[in-house]
Amino acid sequence: MAELIARDGTWVFDGDVVRITPGRERKVHRLRQDLGEIAVPLAALAGIAFEPGRRGGRLRLRLRDGADPLLHATGGQLPDDANPYQVVVEPERSGVAEFFVDEVRQAMMIEQVPDGPVDRYLLPGPPVPLSAGGVDGVATFDGERVHIEWRWNTNESKKNAGARDFALADLEGVEWRAASGLESGYLRFKPRGITAHLKPEHDPNCLELWGFKKESGTTALLAAAVVARLPHPIGGRAPGAAQTGGAATGTAVAPGPLVKELGGAGTASGQGGPGIPGDTAAYGGTGTADATGGAPEPAAEDHDALLRRLRELGELHRDGILTAEEFALAKSAVLKRFHAGGAG
Repeated sequence: MAELIARDGTWVFDGDVVRITPGRERKVHRLRQDLGEIAVPLAALAGIAFEPGRRGGRLRLRLRDGADPLLHATGGQLPDDANPYQVVVEPERSGVAEFFVDEVRQAMMIEQVPDGPVDRYLLPGPPVPLSAGGVDGVATFDGERVHIEWRWNTNESKKNAGARDFALADLEGVEWRAASGLESGYLRFKPRGITAHLKPEHDPNCLELWGFKKESGTTALLAAAVVARLPHPIGGRAPGAAQTGGAATGTAVAPGPLVKELGGAGTASGQGGPGIPGDTAAYGGTGTADATGGAPEPAAEDHDALLRRLRELGELHRDGILTAEEFALAKSAVLKRFHAGGAG
């Protein structure tokens, strides 16, 4: 077990699931607080990395493409402070973050978790009902229908169209974009059969968004809740449909050009978005199969490295950075790996 406690939130890994609980300080983004605790199964991970810096660092999870409806709905456009899959690490917790990364990577290697796309969501969408306001209207979603009511200040073309109401079967997708500079963002619902779209301020199927921290965070959650209940973009299956092929974690498909570009040579990247590197090696991904098609062989554990890790943990405990309980858990995990390596 590994645990990282930071001001932004708490991350716990029990060998099967990375459980992320957001902090409750005012500086923690509202989207994270509204989303609440997230349980990320090991099968949904493409990699993990700790990026050290002069004032601490940042711990990031990289998810497999198609695993999370929130990342799919937002198109990787969530800013760092709103992204629930990364956390700022204070300088005194850097050693704990590195240990956390080691534990997750080792589990991914043992379980041979592929880093390619999946054909079904491995995380649930946000719970419903949900209500989210934009500049010119308010959208609600109860799990079956989307309803839009316009505000007094909306454009005349939207007023003339009247309130909007869509059943899930009427929608082929949802498009969400954050505001950027002077350009408005939007939450657009895409009815089946309609290919031409007006500008957000004129489109009767679209909420206009300004800024991010106020209304846009909740609209991103609403978009994710709808997306999670539509057929998966890769597998094409509706939520809850029986799986007809592939492993229980989803069937990897051939990566497209964008996936190849993000994932490095020969591997498919997980869904990361701006500011999240796609280098599989940096994130500790499981890599590619060998020439015969078999799974990659895990590298032998370096006993000298484990001894160094024990010394580092002892120093962190002695300096008061690690509590006695944290030190005992970390030491036990390192010793377990040490003895496992010796037995091999």
